[in-house]
Amino acid sequence: MKPFATVLEVGSSLSNRTGSWRTERPVYVHRLPPCNNACPAGENIQEWLSLVEQEKYEDAWREIVKNNPFPAIMGRVCYHPCENACNRVVLESPVGINSVEQFLGDKAIKEGWAFDKPAKASGKKVLVIGSGPAGLSAAYQLARAGHKVTIKEMLDKTGGMLRFGIPQYRLPRDVLDAEIKRILDLGVELQLNTKESDLAATMEKGGFDAVFLSAGAHIAKLASFPTSDNARVLDAVSVLRDMEGKTKPSLGKRVVVYGGGNTALDVARTAKRLGAETVTIVYRRNREKMPAHAFEVDEALQENIVIKYLSTIKDYQKTTLTLETMALDEKGWPQPTGKTETMEADCVVLALGQDSDLSFLDKVSGLKIANGVLEVDAQMMSGHPGLFAGGDMVPSSRTATVGIGHGKKAARHIDLWLFKQEAPAEVKNEIAGSDRLNTWYYAEAQRTERKMTDGAKRAGTFDEVQSGLSQDEALSEARRCLSCGNCFECDNCYGVCPDNAIKKLGAGKGFEINLDYCKGCALCATECPCGSIDMVPEEN
Repeated sequence: MKPFATVLEVGSSLSNRTGSWRTERPVYVHRLPPCNNACPAGENIQEWLSLVEQEKYEDAWREIVKNNPFPAIMGRVCYHPCENACNRVVLESPVGINSVEQFLGDKAIKEGWAFDKPAKASGKKVLVIGSGPAGLSAAYQLARAGHKVTIKEMLDKTGGMLRFGIPQYRLPRDVLDAEIKRILDLGVELQLNTKESDLAATMEKGGFDAVFLSAGAHIAKLASFPTSDNARVLDAVSVLRDMEGKTKPSLGKRVVVYGGGNTALDVARTAKRLGAETVTIVYRRNREKMPAHAFEVDEALQENIVIKYLSTIKDYQKTTLTLETMALDEKGWPQPTGKTETMEADCVVLALGQDSDLSFLDKVSGLKIANGVLEVDAQMMSGHPGLFAGGDMVPSSRTATVGIGHGKKAARHIDLWLFKQEAPAEVKNEIAGSDRLNTWYYAEAQRTERKMTDGAKRAGTFDEVQSGLSQDEALSEARRCLSCGNCFECDNCYGVCPDNAIKKLGAGKGFEINLDYCKGCALCATECPCGSIDMVPEEN
């Protein structure tokens, strides 16, 4: 929320009121912006957009990284639920929050902005397992708190699924490396090619005061259908992981991808860039039921990826693939029809989901593992004291932004647990709904979209498919923010008050209501553009 929406009232005794007819009085309130509420990483989006509006770009970046150390990364790969919640849709279209975040992240890399070092060391040691978004987020927040952090990563590079699950055309590796390097520069120790096999022994020998687990979901789920020995069946996780090696995977000219999630689309688009002439996604339900995001589907179709809906693989012999047509029942579940067709494929890539390998937890007491995930409490702690977890290995949505939020939350509770402190009670303000907005105040301003390379051109290269905003475009987009639920000092209340009861306190300091003059007419609350004034019952 913006810091200058001050809640101030002045007035003398009840005997000095302007009249007994006043039954309600105005008060300035802070409401929770819907974008803030929707952000899994807990960013104060409205605040950093306000700083961009004021052209305080580094301040805006530093506001973001209080909660999310990866604005350049997440400005590219986050599915921006904040924009889905944005009240600007009542005017024309949501604020391009994600694109402004990318602009700030890219500017920070270009300008060389660095994280502030912790003021002092805590003397505590924390182990982080996994260097994906959750692990890196936790390491970052723990290091900022002054703890000595060690990350163990089983692979030869950092980033987890940011690197091994998101193709380079969506996330350039120089951007990924730059934002990870900032975290390591805080003094975080990184151990690559170090697979944890016995966490109980590591905890005992290493002298760690707490552990955060964030092992990624790197084990592919397999499908069961008859195949011949010479039929090539690969998994999407391995294909995308091999893209980070010196030798790229060879998939052939005719590639079929089995699945309907974002990973299926990523590997299909990767196959096209590796030289496949035809790439076909086979999915057992229709597009409306497809778990992949709509814009990802659109981008794949623009790159001449074919999607066969209502189909499943029945048999794969050598290069001949047999598909069966499915039909959705009344509950939307696919049912076999008995109708089949054949097509030729040089390989089939399975993209049916992934699981985490939790075998390294076998000797740790007190844990509850169900359906392949580790259960944690509201503080992200498992049943073993001092052992916290987040990201793909706990029950939740598997997105990078959710993982970042988990890492931040776990780090906060680890810090409290280390010093035997209780978490303060969380106060959540009322969400600022569009019903409280006076939309007449805001001028129409069309959204500035990031430019996308033509589909045919981008399918032949691993260059980034989408360009960022210019500084002028980012500034224009930030100024579309409605400041829902929080005063932005527009002076409407000051101008409409018939009794001069509202006093301006100066830029950034908000307003003061003199209750000696206020009659409680509610004009200020009625005319407030962003719904930051409430009328409350008068005290007796």
